[in-house]
Amino acid sequence: MSDDSNKMEQQSAVNSQPVERSAARMARRSALLLGMFALITTALLAVAESALSGRISQNAEAALLETLNAIVPANRYDNNLAQSKITLPADPRLGLSQPTEAFVATRSNRIVAFVMPITAAKGYSGPIQLLAGIYTDGTVAGVRVLEHKETPGLGDKIERRKSAWITGFDGRSLGQPDVDSWKVQKDGGKFDQLTGATITPRAVVNAVREALQFYAAEKTVLGDQYRERQTVQRTEAE
Repeated sequence: MSDDSNKMEQQSAVNSQPVERSAARMARRSALLLGMFALITTALLAVAESALSGRISQNAEAALLETLNAIVPANRYDNNLAQSKITLPADPRLGLSQPTEAFVATRSNRIVAFVMPITAAKGYSGPIQLLAGIYTDGTVAGVRVLEHKETPGLGDKIERRKSAWITGFDGRSLGQPDVDSWKVQKDGGKFDQLTGATITPRAVVNAVREALQFYAAEKTVLGDQYRERQTVQRTEAE
C-alpha cells in the first residue's frame, strides 16, 4: 500500500472520530430525553388516575348517601351515615352468605336506625338485593332495591322509580301488621301484590319480615358492636 493511501485512511479515521463521538452523545441525549418523558408521563398518569379515582369514590359515596337518605331522612340523624358502619354476620335471616357492612344512623351520639343490606333469595328471576332501614323501636324506616333481574313492566315495579309499592313498608313493624300477616294478599296477608306478578313482592315481603325478626333478636348485639367500634376509633385518634 502506498504512503498516500495510508495517509488517506489515517485521515479518514481521524475525521470519523468526532462524528462517532457526536453520534454517541446524541444517542445518550435521546435515551435521557426518552427516560425523562417516560417518567413525566408515568407521573402525569398517576396524578390523573388518583384524581379520577377520587372523583369516582366521591360520586359513589354521594350516590350511596342519596339512597340512604331515601331510607332514613337526613333530618333524623347528624352523623356521617355513609361512613358509620358495623359488620353483619353471614346469616340466613338476612339472606347473607358472607359478612357484610351495615350503616348506623345516630343523633347526638344515640343510635337512631340501622340500614342493613338484605337479600330476597326467591325472586322470580333470581336474588333481589335490598337495603332495609329499621328504627330502634323496630319500625321500618324504609326499603329500597339495589339490584334485581325481575321482569320489566311487572316485577321491576319494586323499584321506587317505577312505582310506590316499596314505600308500603314505611312505618311497619312485626306488630303492625302481626307476624302472620306479613304476606302478600294472595297468601292471606296485608301487603299488596303487583299486578301480574306475585312471586317478586312475596320474596321482598318475606325478606323484610325476616330482617325485622333478625333485628328484634340481635339489636343489643348490633348496638354493642357499634359502641365498641366508636370507642376503638376514639382511642386510635387520641
